[in-house]
Amino acid sequence: MVSLDPLPHNRYLSAAFLNESNCLKGVYQMTKSDDLDGKVGVVTGGGKGIGKAIAKGLAENGVKVVVCSRTKAELDQVAREIKENDGEATPVVTDLTDSDQINGLVDATVEAYGRIDILVNNAARSFLRPLIDLREDGWDKIFNTNCKAVFLLSRAVAKIMGKQGGGRIVNITTIGAVRGGAGMGVYHASKAALSMLTKCMAVEWAPLQINVNAVGPGLTKTAFSQPIWDNPDMERMITARIPKGRLAEPEEIVGAVLFLCSNQSSFITGESIYVDGGSLAHS
Repeated sequence: MVSLDPLPHNRYLSAAFLNESNCLKGVYQMTKSDDLDGKVGVVTGGGKGIGKAIAKGLAENGVKVVVCSRTKAELDQVAREIKENDGEATPVVTDLTDSDQINGLVDATVEAYGRIDILVNNAARSFLRPLIDLREDGWDKIFNTNCKAVFLLSRAVAKIMGKQGGGRIVNITTIGAVRGGAGMGVYHASKAALSMLTKCMAVEWAPLQINVNAVGPGLTKTAFSQPIWDNPDMERMITARIPKGRLAEPEEIVGAVLFLCSNQSSFITGESIYVDGGSLAHS
């Protein structure tokens, strides 16, 4: 009989089976993997929230992490926390809407470490606004960060990964990529576009041994989503539709990302994993 016990075979997703009281600290207590140890990873939007949690989770598993965002103080703090925990991190201030700075990020990573094995496209932009009130420049700002920047950075990194024999790209999307919603329509549309871009990258770059997948969080308690969860009425309305009965914490998104960066996902590409507390199952 085939065993259905996931714990011996999947060290990354095993965090999902921890009890509620331990789930937040469980991410960083997962068994370390030799196949991630020594890899080089780039995490965009790594100064706070989900990106910070991902950067720390990768570093805990031995990845040399390059964290980027537009805010130097946040990056320095993340790098300091990683180093205090015996990890390795390099902060690189980057505006991902500037193609020259994207190229500079790639060059700085290769100069520091000689290769890029992992890219996590986490940086995103949004704001609460009805579609009827959204200006054209608002549309452009969201799509330039959430789609165009991901394409430009992934293309640059894929050229390096292809020469070195492969790599992993993980795009952070959202459950809004497959479910409409009011007030954040352009954000959802941009993430839906990113979800399809993930599939197209996966198909084109599979011969280069580059796996491209997405992780789609449900509503997560970060500064990015604070305008939503800071409103008690809105939070109650949203959590009522989440079978787990609460919002996610940033650390709870990390396990899926680690899994997709590891050799345990070697035959998975072009897919999306939704970490949403059952939201999509309930819709």
